[in-house]
Amino acid sequence: MEQKEQESCKASNLTRREFMHDGAVVAAGVAVGLGAVGSQSANAAAAMRKTRSYNPEMEYRPLGKSGLWISAVCLGGHWKRIDKMVPGVFKGRGWLSADLNDPGFKKNRRDVVTRCIESGINYIDACTWEECVAYAEALRGRREAMYLGFSWYQEELRKEKYRTAKALLGTLDKGMRKAKLDNVDLWRITMHEQSQNHTYQEVDQMMRALEEAKKQGKARLTGFSSHKRWHIKMMIEVYPEIVDVAVTPYTARSKVLPKDSVFDTVKKYGVGVFGIKPFAGGSLFKSDSSPGNPQAEEDDKRARLAIRYILCNPAMTAPIPGMINTHQVDNMVRAVKERRDLDVAEAQELEKAMDEAWAKLPPHYQWLKDWEYV
Repeated sequence: MEQKEQESCKASNLTRREFMHDGAVVAAGVAVGLGAVGSQSANAAAAMRKTRSYNPEMEYRPLGKSGLWISAVCLGGHWKRIDKMVPGVFKGRGWLSADLNDPGFKKNRRDVVTRCIESGINYIDACTWEECVAYAEALRGRREAMYLGFSWYQEELRKEKYRTAKALLGTLDKGMRKAKLDNVDLWRITMHEQSQNHTYQEVDQMMRALEEAKKQGKARLTGFSSHKRWHIKMMIEVYPEIVDVAVTPYTARSKVLPKDSVFDTVKKYGVGVFGIKPFAGGSLFKSDSSPGNPQAEEDDKRARLAIRYILCNPAMTAPIPGMINTHQVDNMVRAVKERRDLDVAEAQELEKAMDEAWAKLPPHYQWLKDWEYV
């Protein structure tokens, strides 16, 4: 299926040249060290120790060619089960209906961010206007403690009226104003999950907006999120100087293709990668995360096994699970500290857990099965 889509793309009357920014591709392959911390040079180790909220008990990985060092697990912006911690906080049917002014909600988010900072977790990925506002507030007075990824997806590429560079830059300005921010560490525009549905011109307009945001000093780094592997590869290859980071799915069942993997391109061009849905949209777990539930210990173990598995891919900067309490933060820190490679029994246990997760994936998450080979 993917091959047919690529062939269709190539057969389009829009040529590759039209896909290039200003008609020029810079061969910007960068040799970056993506190995374990122990193999880094003395200079790299010194730079790592200067990263935000550095904690010697945390592992840090280079964010591609950016020069930044990011904790091996980070805070995803979603709070899908936060109603288990703050009953009644949802004012509608979905998790984005949370009352951002609810005192319990604000305390919960600040407490989670505080525990992240204390533990050495130093990146937050916010991809909705609600998340941008909530996490900017949670970081108020300590903005330099964490790197902040920013995407106001409701007014970005997924909607037709925001598919020009001018409109996208307007969204960034509006978002920063609403969140009371002067700049963002990473502007990573949320594309349609099937990003190949965007035209070449739309992609080029997005890249122009990202490039301009860097020039204006509003975004230190730039990138995008997409759920389409070959399209991610193409965008990195065509815009190597603009794409610093890609945000993609990566579960405990994902495997690196032995040939022509998206990670070959990632390593060649020095692109950082944040992995969403590490727990298969919550399907990995037996319970609903309610405090004191009898399956909490088993779910904690499953979460750690999944994180350990994902971190075995050295080209992955960090998985970014959403976390609804400080205990979950502590559990993620524990996963990073535990032995990395799974033994035979652990691998079998995770395989069984993922079989169960795959069997109960809801209809809107069936696409995760397409990410078994990356």
